[in-house]
Amino acid sequence: MQQSRRLGFEIDLVPSDASGQIDVAALDKMIGPKTKLIAITHVPTQGGLVNPAVEVGKVAKKHGVLYMLDACQSVGQIKVDVAEIGCDILSGPGRKFLRGPRGTGFLYVRQDILDQIDPPFVDLHSATWTETNGYELAKDARRFQNWESYVAGRVGLMEAVRYARAVGVAHIEAHVAELAQDLRDELSTIKGIAVHDLGQNKSGIVTFTKDGTDSKAIAANLREQTINVSVAPVTAARLDFEARNLPAMIRASVHYFNTHDEIARFVDAVKTTD
Repeated sequence: MQQSRRLGFEIDLVPSDASGQIDVAALDKMIGPKTKLIAITHVPTQGGLVNPAVEVGKVAKKHGVLYMLDACQSVGQIKVDVAEIGCDILSGPGRKFLRGPRGTGFLYVRQDILDQIDPPFVDLHSATWTETNGYELAKDARRFQNWESYVAGRVGLMEAVRYARAVGVAHIEAHVAELAQDLRDELSTIKGIAVHDLGQNKSGIVTFTKDGTDSKAIAANLREQTINVSVAPVTAARLDFEARNLPAMIRASVHYFNTHDEIARFVDAVKTTD
């Protein structure tokens, strides 16, 4: 929204389909001669769904439109292959499911579109001062990188990537999906609990509410029992929350190091939490 106000372009919102994920057929019909970019979130911060990124990539390729994917919640828990997805740009943080250091992140830009993108700012690392009133951007990804950077964080980020690869992305994805579905199934049996996850394919993010109980109070109660969850507020995803008339939700995120015994303990704790 800030950039649209600053630069004057328009944002068109693609509707969701019956499952709650992006409606790919509607997206295909909405693209016109003025469409410059498709930008979607792979795995939203709430609601559990995994958007059909590969299918969106096919639409982008069909129309010759740039495609940017926010992989904030997907990298580290499911397979993310830019070639298979067909995205031109992909961004993600080091923390979250990749379990790297805070303050780190990464940006992928397809090589043959580099010159279509003007970095927000440049310095003597990302560009060369070639003449008094001229400069030349770096030929590679360094054009998006600042001179001063968090070196220790980058080392930690690379170690997190190695760790995830050693565990195996396929193994992580399968185990996370199994645990998350187990959690959803168990929570759904508790009186007063509503699980709010959507999508044909679901991630390790499980969101729910409890009748008559504030989500922040539940999170605080669980923390006293050394169980960590977060609260997804309306301001984190206003379009989704308002469309479904939802209050703030508890977000329980499982990962490959969790066990079925921990799921059972969590469910028991939720039963007695007010």
